[in-house]
Amino acid sequence: MFRELKAIKTDQRGWKQMENQKRILLFQVGMEKENQIRTLCRKCDISVQAVIRTQYGETLGALAGIVGMKMKRKPYTGPGFLMEMMVFSGIGQDELDVFLKQYRENQIPPIALKAMLTPYNIHWSAEELYQELGKEHMEFLKRV
Repeated sequence: MFRELKAIKTDQRGWKQMENQKRILLFQVGMEKENQIRTLCRKCDISVQAVIRTQYGETLGALAGIVGMKMKRKPYTGPGFLMEMMVFSGIGQDELDVFLKQYRENQIPPIALKAMLTPYNIHWSAEELYQELGKEHMEFLKRV
């Protein structure tokens, strides 16, 4: 079965993506929770990509399908992630607020490490983002 190709468009940040490519990247998320997230995302017209460990060295932009960002295709051989991580791409703040509200209402177990794709982190590898979010999460836990 073939998917209809969508037109390429430029979003509010000036990034070229396939039209309607609101996407969530999932890292180290168990199958049951992934299925719950996929069900919610279908209702929100958001695509979901479960990123496998060998892709952790790829840039977030390439994983999110940003036009012009190429996959390195060099398998990651570093350590796996101990915590789940979710990255949002092409999703505006209002849409994100709605998604997160529905996420809680559907009683999907939380994911501690979450980030939006930004001009600052678009060239980071998944591993680099994971390390940064892990540091921030540990600092947050110290203050709680």
